Amino acid sequence: MSDRVKLGQEPLASDVAMVMAAGLGKRMRPLTVSRPKPMVKVAGKPLLDHALDRLASAGVGRAIVNVHYLADAIEAHMKLRSEPKVTISDEREQLLETGGGLVKAQDLLGDTFFCLNSDAMWLDGPRDVFRQLSVSWNPEKMDALLLLVPHQRAHNYRGKGDFHLDAMGRVTRRKSGRVAPFVFSGIQLCSANLLRDPPQEAKFSTNYFWSRAIEEGRLYGTIHMGEWIEIGQPEHIAPAEELFTRV
Repeated sequence: MSDRVKLGQEPLASDVAMVMAAGLGKRMRPLTVSRPKPMVKVAGKPLLDHALDRLASAGVGRAIVNVHYLADAIEAHMKLRSEPKVTISDEREQLLETGGGLVKAQDLLGDTFFCLNSDAMWLDGPRDVFRQLSVSWNPEKMDALLLLVPHQRAHNYRGKGDFHLDAMGRVTRRKSGRVAPFVFSGIQLCSANLLRDPPQEAKFSTNYFWSRAIEEGRLYGTIHMGEWIEIGQPEHIAPAEELFTRV
């Protein structure tokens, strides 16, 4: 083997990931009346297992999984897994949303960490998404690097997009009433610096941190080269299964 690293074998920027699994899953009702959304099955296994299996396959060794709604079901299921090693971040007393959940778990996350939604489903491009983020990562100028998807590769998605990218890869938000070319995949690579000086209230969105990073020119994006599937409603499941069985 040459001393050049082969495509897809580059080192990861982090060995730990935060997996967001505490939401109420209201849009997925009635499937979530008696089970948390991360435990809804797609293509034969729970959404949460799809996310954790991707982390394990990429070589990410630890996953922090936050829980709130029907938390006992997720905790019991996590005891059946050996890879990655799962630590539960317990939000039973109060749902903290994405930003608050990150702050609660930050002592477990280290200086750099992946973060992904438990319902994120995708097909990789030439690299797995965690290596794509790692290859593009520059902690000297980034607080977060978002994996973004063009509309044509965002299956089940019917929105107006989330972000624009400039020539340097810096992210700006879609303006009201306009269309933006890229959709946030639910997957990102973050620095602990992103979480500094959180608001006083415990419950808040990651948008708080993103807005500050945009103002400071430290929110960046990279374009996903594979397919991505939104799983937000029951009717999204069949198209997702059809896509996965085609490849």
